[in-house]
Amino acid sequence: MKILITGGAGFLGSHLCDFLLSKGHSLICIDNLITGNITSIKHLIHNKNFRFIQRDITRSIDIDGDVDYVLHFASPASPTDYLKFPIETLKAGSLGTHKALDLAKEKNARFLLASSSEVYGNPLQHPQKEDYWGNVNPIGRRAVYDEAKRFGEALTMAYHRCYGMDTKIGRIFNTYGPRMRKDDGRVIPTFITQALRGEPLTVFGDGSQTRSFCYVSDLIEGVYKLMLSDINQPVNLGNPEAITILQLAQKILEITGSKSGIINRPLPDDDPKVRQPDITRAQGMLHWSRKVPLDEGLRKTIEWFKN
Repeated sequence: MKILITGGAGFLGSHLCDFLLSKGHSLICIDNLITGNITSIKHLIHNKNFRFIQRDITRSIDIDGDVDYVLHFASPASPTDYLKFPIETLKAGSLGTHKALDLAKEKNARFLLASSSEVYGNPLQHPQKEDYWGNVNPIGRRAVYDEAKRFGEALTMAYHRCYGMDTKIGRIFNTYGPRMRKDDGRVIPTFITQALRGEPLTVFGDGSQTRSFCYVSDLIEGVYKLMLSDINQPVNLGNPEAITILQLAQKILEITGSKSGIINRPLPDDDPKVRQPDITRAQGMLHWSRKVPLDEGLRKTIEWFKN
C-alpha cells in the first residue's frame, strides 16, 4: 500500500515508518521538523519505498498519484514542545487535521488520527474508557494540546459522518523508547538523562500521581492493527498497568545504578493526577495488548540513551 504519514520524523512517526517499510509498504513522510528530527529517519532516505517531504501540513498537501492511507501524527507532543509552540500545536490539530482529511477524501484513502490520552484531561474516571468525555480546562496552558486533539477527533468524526470516510482514532497513552529527545520534557527521558548525569531526579508534587507507560514497539503494533481494522470509534492504545512517578524514579535509579537523589518541585497547573487506559476495546476488537514489561523497555531505552 501507499501510505502518507504526517509527523513522520517524530518519535512515534519514525518508528511507524520503520514498521510500515518492514511490511513492504511505500511511504511518503511529511514533517516540518520543528520538533521532529531528520536523524530519526536518515537511515531511510535511500530506501526506494520511502520519500521525505519537509513541509508544514497546515499550509497545503499536494501529492501526485494514489494514496491508500493517510496517518496524521504531526503535532508537538511533549509539554515542553507544545508550551514552546502553542500556536503551531493548535494549528496542527485543527488546520493540519483538516488538510490531512481533505487529502484522504480527495484520494479516497483511509484516515487515521493519532489522538491522545490528553483528551481526558485531569480525569475524574479511572481508568479511562473511550466513552468518558473528559475533564479539560479549555483555557489552561495545557489546553493548546488537549483541545487541539479534541477538535481533531471532532473533525475526524464529522468527515466520517458527512462524507462516509473510513476514519480511525487512536487515543495514545504515555509511550517511551529509543529516539525520544533527552530535552523534550517527558518524564522518562528526563529521569534517564538526570540519572546518567548523576543529577537529582526532578519529581513534581509528591510523586503519587500515576502514569501508564507503553513501550514504543507495542504501541506501533497497536496503531497498525487499528489502521487495518474496520473500527471507526476511538480506541485507547496504551499499557493498562499504572505506576506512580516516584516508583518510576526509583526504578530508573535502580536500573541505571545511579547514585542520584530525588528532589521535589511544585506540581504544574492542570497536571493529571491519574492516567491509565481501559484497553478492553483494543483487546476485544483488535486482539492487541502490550507485551514488553516496563523493566525490559526501560533497559532498552536506557541503553539507547547511553549510546
